[in-house]
Order: sequence, then C-alpha cells, then structure tokens
Amino acid sequence: MQTRAALLCAVAAALGAVQSSPAAGLGDAIARLTRGSTWQLVRRIPLAFRTYHPQGMVKIGDTFYVSSVEVTVPTKRFPAARGGFDRDQGEGTGHLFKVSATGQLAADLKLGEGAVYHPGGIDYDGRDIWVAVAEYRPDSRSIVYRVSPETMGATEVFRWPDHLGAVVHDAHAGELHGVSWGSRRFYRWRTDGNRRVLDAGERPERVRTLNSSHYIDYQDCKYAGQRLMLCTGVGELRPPGATQPFRLGGLDLIDLRTHRPIHQVPIPLWTTSGLDMTHNPSWFELTPTGIRGYFMPEDDSSAIYVYEAALD
Repeated sequence: MQTRAALLCAVAAALGAVQSSPAAGLGDAIARLTRGSTWQLVRRIPLAFRTYHPQGMVKIGDTFYVSSVEVTVPTKRFPAARGGFDRDQGEGTGHLFKVSATGQLAADLKLGEGAVYHPGGIDYDGRDIWVAVAEYRPDSRSIVYRVSPETMGATEVFRWPDHLGAVVHDAHAGELHGVSWGSRRFYRWRTDGNRRVLDAGERPERVRTLNSSHYIDYQDCKYAGQRLMLCTGVGELRPPGATQPFRLGGLDLIDLRTHRPIHQVPIPLWTTSGLDMTHNPSWFELTPTGIRGYFMPEDDSSAIYVYEAALD
C-alpha cells in the first residue's frame, strides 16, 4: 500500500509540474489580439551588466532567464558557398543569464562547445528551461540542452544536424518542436516522461515541415497551451535607396499539430532608436484584464520593456 501511495504521489507531482506551466490559457488570449490592440508601457527595467546579443527569455516568478550569444570573432561570408555553408564559423560564447527582477545578474551559465556557441529562443515547460545552441550560420548543427532554473545545471539532451533557432517543449503531448535559421523549417521530436528525446537519431527530412508564414523571421518561441506555439520576430524591409531597413515586429500563433499559423498580428512598438520590440527575446503572461509582454530588443546595454494590452 505504501508503494502504491508513493507512486500516486509521484504521478501527482509530475502532473502538477506540467499543469503549473505559465502557458495555461495564453493561446486563447493571444488569439484575441488584433492590429488595433493598444499596448501601454508600464515599466522599463535596465539591466546592470553587458548582455551581448540576447536571443530568448523566460520569466519564472520574478526572475528572468535570458539566452545570449557573445561574439568574439564575427563570421565572414564566403565569396561562394563552401561545403554547403555561406560563411565561416566565427568564434564566441553562449550564455544563459539568470536575472533578478531589478535587472541584476544572479548567474551566468556557459553553454555550447567549440564552434557551437549561438543559443536561440528558449522555452520553460514548468520544470525545465529548453535551449538549443548552434553554430552561428544556417544549415549547420546544434546541441539541445535542458536547464534546471533552480541549480542552473545543464543536461545535454541530443544533437541535431541543423541550426535550431528556437525550441519549444509541449510536455502535455510529449513533443519537442524546433525552428531552423530564419524559421523556414519546423522540426518535431517525441519525448518521454524523463524529458528524453526518443527520435533524435532520425534524419532531418523525416521530422520536418516547411513554414508557410513568411512575413517575419522568428527570434523567440514559447509553448502557449492547447497544442499552440507562440513565436515573435521581425521582418526587415529595405525600400530602394533607403539607408536603413524598416523593421516590423510581430507574432505568430502556430498549431503544433500542423505547424501552420492560425493567428498573426503585427506589434507596432519601437524603441526610441527605431528597434522593433520583438527584435530579440520576448515573454508573455496573462493579467486580470489582458496580456503583459516583456521585450528586450537591444544588444549589450539592454533593458526589459514591459507593456500591457487590455482585451475586450
């Protein structure tokens, strides 16, 4: 009897961890956003350390976790493709920062190895933070990690022969989803109750689908509940003769069963320097009256911009 009771307690704890995911109900709220939704700036949190080039962000309680790439030697483009690549590897370091509610650096976890130093968009499934670290060039390779937010300890889950720009864990369905460089390809892998990926040895063409959305490149993605993934990013448009691109930020709500967008909304918010708010990491959560968004668009000297949108 004691063994059965212990088993039931373990199952309940596991289910509780999944059910406490911050995604519950988020997809429904995101689907109510429109181009006419009004976003109000409620807070700006300057970060008190060098952030390099931020990529992904999750918020757990009052603590932020931010992935970032520190480039020490920029990549150089080849005059013509070499071995299937358009540029060299460059050099750098991958970071996962733990940041206090006031913008202070609490921990800095280094991720990756050798030429694999570019972390992408990250997700939190109620227990673990998921992050892929890749070479800083398309069509390359990645290492996928899960990280304990309490200990900041990283566990390598598997390796994949493509650049993964973001990963999302749907713990309810037992699936991990990834997007490639420029978000042109989606990947899907099965996971078990121990967060192991069951089909990491599959060939890429057996687990991928093509992205039918083209107006933005995804920078950060999150599980949004109900088999939905929320991705934010930017589309850069260069009118003839323009010295600077026009940047439009936006979001896609994607059905994970088909990898097709079901709701797409621009987010017409910019910094005073002209950067779109969804240029780098983002995080969304529910409020009693609508949605709160956290945006971190700037490199090196960054701030987290907190906006709220009311829903009718």
